[in-house]
Order: sequence, then C-alpha cells, then structure tokens
Amino acid sequence: MITSKLSTKAQTTIPQPVRTALKLSDGDELAYEIEDGRVILTKAGKATGDDPFRTFDEWNSDADRKAYAKL
Repeated sequence: MITSKLSTKAQTTIPQPVRTALKLSDGDELAYEIEDGRVILTKAGKATGDDPFRTFDEWNSDADRKAYAKL
C-alpha cells in the first residue's frame, strides 16, 4: 500500500509510484470520484469542445463557472 500524509493546509504529495502509474506531469489535472467510502484518483482527460474561458484564467473561478453555466 502506498501512503502520503496530509498537511495542516489539507495538501499532500502524490507519491512517485502513483505519478508514474498515472503518467502525471506538471500541470496535469486530476479527477476524484467518491464511491462507497473510497476515492478513485485518475488523470483528468483533456476538455473537449470549445471552452470560452480557456484563455482567461481571471474568469476561471467557481463563481464564474456557476454564473455563466447556462449561457
């Protein structure tokens, strides 16, 4: 079993064997799925389709996504 420790800021380091298995590199996004008290961690796929906020990081908050979701 591979383990890591949670910091006081709720952060952790993804252990090297996990990064290797998921072929993770800097900037990759992760997806979390909660199922029966377990968390499944996967490498998030690239978003498909046209994302109007892709280039505008300053408009990339949860509030912005919620406000513009139905446009």
